[in-house]
Amino acid sequence: MKTVSDAQWGLEEVFIDIASANGQEPRKKFDRMIKECESSHIDVILTKSISRFGRDTAETLDAVRRLKTVGTRIIFLEENIVDTNDYDSDLMISVLESFAQAENESRSENIRWGLAKRAANGSSGLYRRRLYGYTKDEKGNLVIDEEQAGVVQKIFEWVIEGYSVLGIIENLHKKEIPSPTGKEKWRKRTIEKMLKNEKYIGTVTLLDSATQEYYYQMKEAHPQLISDEDFRKVKSEKKKRSNIITDDNGRPHRSNNKYSSKRVLKEKIRC
Repeated sequence: MKTVSDAQWGLEEVFIDIASANGQEPRKKFDRMIKECESSHIDVILTKSISRFGRDTAETLDAVRRLKTVGTRIIFLEENIVDTNDYDSDLMISVLESFAQAENESRSENIRWGLAKRAANGSSGLYRRRLYGYTKDEKGNLVIDEEQAGVVQKIFEWVIEGYSVLGIIENLHKKEIPSPTGKEKWRKRTIEKMLKNEKYIGTVTLLDSATQEYYYQMKEAHPQLISDEDFRKVKSEKKKRSNIITDDNGRPHRSNNKYSSKRVLKEKIRC
């Protein structure tokens, strides 16, 4: 039998699927590779490990059976499996997949533990993630960007004055202020996220990436751009304008008293 080191093969193609770990994403390159094997264009598949070959045991076993039927060898380097035809594939893959899954879970736990430790001692880079209104100094710390900060402060002021999000977008457009991504028109969602972002009052809350539950919170993590009072005012104002109310049975539905940016703009014109 030829080993990996002494085999003389020609490279047919490299098949790579991006983000294929997502079970909902199609694996176009993987599927085409299987078809190429079934068309007798490929004799041997060389892959790093079982976990890189299939996303789960069912997918891996199905592929191995199909390839075994057409005589295509699969070589898994990490598991030191040179020829799948020499093994009881179903049993072998099931056992190795179990080990691979346990290893992945252990690795994930270690990563989460490391993130938690850095969050707890304040060294996590997530505390210093850049956002509109700030830039970074030579040490990587967030500092206020005066030009952008003025825009953020004006947006909060407009809400307190009575402008809706749509009215604010119109104001920004008239003043020819580009969005954070450099586009001519600001997105409604961008404004809404900005108005409830506690980072503008110097507070950073880190969430668990897996559960999205509360993790750690650091106050005075960086210079405050919006005062606590104005942040509370905006939060209160947004709540008053919300047209989602809850009935006696606890079911949410829209109120008929919908807030109108056009009405506010007309009132301001009269003044």
